Amino acid sequence: MSLQQGVQKVLLVGANGQVGHALKSAGADINTPFEWHVSTRADLDVSNLSAVKDLVRALKPNWIVNAAAYTAVDKAELEPQLAQRINADLPDTLAIEAKALGAAVVHYSTDYVFDGQAHRPYAEADQPNPQSAYGRSKWEGEQAVTAHCEKYLVLRTCWVHGAHGGNFLKTMLRLAQESERLTIIDDQWGAPTGADLLADVTAHAIRHLAQRPQDGGLHHCVAAGETNWHQYAQAVLALATQLQPVMAFKANEVAPVPTSAFPTPAQRPLNSRLNTARLQATFGLKLPHWRDGVARMLAEIL
Repeated sequence: MSLQQGVQKVLLVGANGQVGHALKSAGADINTPFEWHVSTRADLDVSNLSAVKDLVRALKPNWIVNAAAYTAVDKAELEPQLAQRINADLPDTLAIEAKALGAAVVHYSTDYVFDGQAHRPYAEADQPNPQSAYGRSKWEGEQAVTAHCEKYLVLRTCWVHGAHGGNFLKTMLRLAQESERLTIIDDQWGAPTGADLLADVTAHAIRHLAQRPQDGGLHHCVAAGETNWHQYAQAVLALATQLQPVMAFKANEVAPVPTSAFPTPAQRPLNSRLNTARLQATFGLKLPHWRDGVARMLAEIL
């Protein structure tokens, strides 16, 4: 099955999440010569691997975009089998089916595949060392895709936010309206990355890879710049106040605290920074600053 000939079918799995929801819009924007087929949670249980196989074999897509993921990081420590099934077994199944069809797979991974101890942004060549059930399951999912597929794109990202679904940004808006004092971690670093940015990059990459499949592989994809959760929270509230001066925020203090102040079942990476030089050079992209993405989302939801 050639990736260059005729209309190309794109199967989107996991359309109900933050990235999947954004991909539905991005897919519509590049619909020709790509024909997008959206599978939502309502009509596909992604933990039912037999149903997944049946869907792929019936549609025979040229591309499988896997936006399905188990993302409850702490809960994964209590139910690692379910995290494994969705984050590792599902991409393994999709990759095997894609190989049989000669199709390409787009898959999303995470900074949690690293231990977060490096003192610089992680590059694609750095050795993963996940410290949580969630991170291990995502690392196994990556390996499944790269082991089975000749044509694939794996995008590692971090700190995803979107207008659809829950995320840190929305939580800060809610808490700032409920509490006078917020305490936010200041020793974990990364780049807030919009689901819409990931979707736009994916759409651009699919067009590019349809002509140059050799440019696939593993790439890091996060917004430009870096920050910590405390600075991120401050930026969210300041930007929200600019956009909606009448917003009733009770919070008059946003206090920084270390990770140790909030013990959690799953270990969080202190360093979630990812080097995107390879992605930008390969696909001719200039990624926007994380503040631009935050402002864009706030303008959409406020």
